[in-house]
This record gives sequence, C-alpha cells and structure tokens, in this order.
Amino acid sequence: MEYQRTSVGLDVHALSVVACGIDGQTGELFERRLTPANEDIWAWLQSLPGPVAVTYEAGPTGYGLARFLRARNTRCLVAAPSKLQRPCGDRVKTDAKDARHLARLLKLGEIVEVTVPDVEQESARDLVRCREDCRGDLMRARHRLSKLLLRQGIVYSGGHAWTREHGLWLRRQSFDQAGTRMAFDAAFEAVLLTTDRRDRLDAAIGQMAMNSVFTDVVIRLGCLRGISTLTGFALASEIGDWHRFTGNTIGAYLGLVPTESSSGQSRSQGSITKTGNTHARRLLVEAAWHHRKTYGTPGKVMRARWDLAPAAARARGHEGNHRLHHRWITFTERRKRPVIANVAIARELAGWCWSLAVMDT
Repeated sequence: MEYQRTSVGLDVHALSVVACGIDGQTGELFERRLTPANEDIWAWLQSLPGPVAVTYEAGPTGYGLARFLRARNTRCLVAAPSKLQRPCGDRVKTDAKDARHLARLLKLGEIVEVTVPDVEQESARDLVRCREDCRGDLMRARHRLSKLLLRQGIVYSGGHAWTREHGLWLRRQSFDQAGTRMAFDAAFEAVLLTTDRRDRLDAAIGQMAMNSVFTDVVIRLGCLRGISTLTGFALASEIGDWHRFTGNTIGAYLGLVPTESSSGQSRSQGSITKTGNTHARRLLVEAAWHHRKTYGTPGKVMRARWDLAPAAARARGHEGNHRLHHRWITFTERRKRPVIANVAIARELAGWCWSLAVMDT
C-alpha cells in the first residue's frame, strides 16, 4: 500500500464536486465544495498536507479527472460503486457524507478500484458501444414498422424478413389513408437510415480492428467460432488488459458464474450473477450458440481468419472449437435446457478467449 498523509474523497457531479480530506496524522478534516474544473480541484489538493491520495466513484463523469491527476503524479483511485461498504442502517445520504465516506475507506485501504482505460481504449469502446446502441435502434425501428403493417393486416410470407426481397416487398406497399401512408414512410425511412448508420459503423470498426493496439488480440480471438472481427474487437476493447485475469477468474468478472448461498453443510447455487461488463457478456453468450453445430473442417470464413493468425493460435482455436462442441454434446445428453447449457458454454468460451488473448506471439 502506498503511503499518503491526506486521503481525499470526491463526490463528483456534472456541475459540482464535494471534496473531503482526512489528515492521517492529525485527524483534521478538510471539506470544500468545488467546481468540476480539473484545475480547480488540483489547486485545492495542492493546499493539503502531502502526499495526497484521491478517490471518487466511477460514473457518468468518466475518467478524465483520474487521468489528469495521475499525469501530475497524484495517486487517484476510481472506486467501483457496487463494492463500497456502507452501513445497512444508514438512511441519510448527502454529497458531503458520501465524500467523507470515500475518504475514510481510502484511508483504510478498502477501496476496490476499477481499471482506468487509456484514451485509445476508451475511444474504441465508445465506437463499439455506439454500434451496440445502433443495433438496438434498428431492432426497435424494424419492430415498429412490422407492427404497423400487422395492424393493417399485411404480413410478409415470402421467406426471411429484412432481406433484399423483403425490402422490395416493402417498397411495393401502398395505403389509401394519408395518415397511414405517412406513418409507413416515416417508419420505413427510419429503418433504412438506421441500417445505413449500422453499416458505416461496421466498416469503421473493421478498419480500426486491423489497425490498432487490439489488432493482434482480435486476430487470435478470430480462431474461435462465433468470434468475428466485430465481436473480437468489442471483447478486446471492453476487457482491455487480459493479464488482469486467469482462465478461472474471467468468467466471474463477466458475471457468468452462478450465484451461491452456502452455510454450514448446505450449498445452494442459482442463476448467474450478471455482474461486470454487460456488453462483453452478451457477446460471449451469442457466440456460444455457434458451437452447438457440428464442428468439422473449417469453412471459408474461418479459414480466412485463420490465415491471419499465427500457427499456435490456430492450433489453440481448433482445440477450443472441438472442446466447446463436445461440451454441447454432453449437455444435450444430460437433457440440459439449451439456454442454461449455452451460458455454461459462454463461461468456458471466456476462458478460451483469455488463453488466446494472453498468448505470446
């Protein structure tokens, strides 16, 4: 544990910052309401007895303050809000009390910190999450359009929806009522514009994935089934430093391990914890379904990804694909529900992704 004389807790908001410092030698308390400007916070910290250590909760204000303070050789921890210890009977919550509580936990060394991404990683993460938001927007836009048609008794039965043929069928629709026609045009336009936005984001992600600090990891992750360039880049940017984990702990970080309530000789396990990174967990659960199909000779798409990867990664990916498909067979023989089996496969898939990400090249 690094030595600090003054422990400072900051309750950071968009328009104000409430600060509290505790002098570890004299016990003196320093409290101040500051503006959210980094220079204002830094000027107040310099007036405190040093060395100074700072902490604040992770939240919508981001990591700019942490980077600013670390660049000036000030220890700054970004606390995980879910890990802050609070008395169960405490019914009073104020900004000053929160800042004081953070300062005390920092003084005791009880802050569980989150990893602060660098600027490039956060930029990649923003792009991936923008694409995730676009996916949700497209799903909602398509749902509104299809249900508008359903209310008019119009149902497409020419094959799969949202294909080229389905698009041509949509363009042929006409309505007698002006209101319905305008509503349909607006809904259809929203689908087209959102689809175009998604395609642009996919192209940008594909370009960044092949020319960034994540490129080597993305290429190695692509040796596993279900891990395309988009998925691999999203996992790499969301997790960042894979060396923080082991093959056993990464599943817990992603919330893919079961909850447990044990006492004495009794042990009860429930559904998964769903803690940690929601985006990465969803990607792994979706990728796990690909391993349900029989695994044989790699197809054209998989071969193209393998051609970019080193031999050791290809061998490791081939072994993982066999193993995960065998696990699917085992769960099927045991008559496990597919959705439950798939989450178990996703947890093991996370371990295989870790082994490829930390592989020496």
